[in-house]
Amino acid sequence: MGEQPLFSAKAHVFQIDPATKRNWIPASKHAVTVSFFYDASRSVYRIISVGGTKAIINSTITPNMTFTKTSQKFGQWADSRANTVYGLGFATEQQLQQFSEQFKELKEAARLVREKSQEKFELINTGLNIAAPQGLSEEHHSPPPLLCVNGPGEDKLFRSKSADIEQTSEKEHVKKMLSEGSVCEVNMETELYTLQQSNAKLVAALHEANSNIEQWKKQLSEYQEETDRLREQVAEMEAQSSCPGSSEKGSEEASHAVEEIQALIKAKDEEINTLQSNKSYLGEMEQENEEVNKRMQELEEKNAELELQVQQAEQTLASSLDARQHAESEVRKVIEILDLKIFDLNNLRQNLAKLVEN
Repeated sequence: MGEQPLFSAKAHVFQIDPATKRNWIPASKHAVTVSFFYDASRSVYRIISVGGTKAIINSTITPNMTFTKTSQKFGQWADSRANTVYGLGFATEQQLQQFSEQFKELKEAARLVREKSQEKFELINTGLNIAAPQGLSEEHHSPPPLLCVNGPGEDKLFRSKSADIEQTSEKEHVKKMLSEGSVCEVNMETELYTLQQSNAKLVAALHEANSNIEQWKKQLSEYQEETDRLREQVAEMEAQSSCPGSSEKGSEEASHAVEEIQALIKAKDEEINTLQSNKSYLGEMEQENEEVNKRMQELEEKNAELELQVQQAEQTLASSLDARQHAESEVRKVIEILDLKIFDLNNLRQNLAKLVEN
C-alpha cells in the first residue's frame, strides 16, 4: 500500500449514532489498536483501526480537524468526509495525552503538505503565461514553449483559478463549522443527559410524595377528629369539675386528665404542622420539576437548531463541491482552447518559416 506506520495506541473505539447524533455506539467490544499512517503515494496522513476483518476507523487527517479531550481518558474528533464523530477511550491519561500530541503534529504536517501542493499548482498554472519566442531560429528546437494568448480565454482562466481558491477556503470553513457543531452538539447531549437523570430523580421523589400525601391527609383528618374529641372531653371534665357536688379527689383526677389531654393535643398540633410543612416541600419539588422540564425543552430546541445548522452546512459544502467541479471543468476547457490556439500558431510559424526560406 506504500503506507508507513508512525504511532500506535490501544483504545476503545466509539462512533456517534448516525440516527440521533446524540449517543455513542461502541465500534469494538474490546480495546483495539489505533494507528497513524503516512500514505507516501497520496501524501496524506490517516488514522486506521481494524476490528476483526473490517476497518472501524479510516479517517484522513486534514488541517481543519480538531482532537478534543472531553475527560481525563476520553477524546474525540469529527470527520466530515466520513460524516461521523469518532471517540476513543484510553486506559490512562498519559496515553490520551500522547495520542493528542501526535494528532496535533500530523495535523500540522498535513497543513504543510497542502500548502506545498497549492504552490505546485500555482507554478503549473503560471507555466501557461510564458512569453512567445523572439525569432524564427528556434523552430528546430524541441517542442515550442507555450504562448501567452491575450483575450477572453485568459481572463476566464484567472477567474477560474481565483474561484477555485475561494471555493477551497469556503470548503475548509464549512468543514470547521461541521466539526465545531458536532463537538458542541456532543457537549449539549452530555448536559441534556445530566438534566434527564436529575429530572428522573425528581419525578421519582414526586411520585413517592404523591403516594404519601393521601396517607398524610388521612392522618391529618384523624388527628383533627381526635383533637376535637379530646377538646370535648376537656370541656365535659371542666364542667364536671365546676359542679358543687363533685369531690376534691375527683377534681384532682380531672385536672390531671386535662393536663394529659392538653399535652396530647399539643403533640397532635405539632404533627399537623409537620404535615403542612411537608405539603409546602412538595410544592417546592413540583416547581423545581417544572423548571427542569423547561430547561430540557430549551436544550432540545437548541439541539434542533444545531442539527439544522449542520444540515445547512452540509448543503453549503455540497454546493461548494459542485461549484468547484464546475470551475475545474471550465479550467480544462480553457486549457483545451489554449492548446488549440498554440497548435494553430505553431502551424503559422512553420508556414512563415517556409515562406522565408523560399
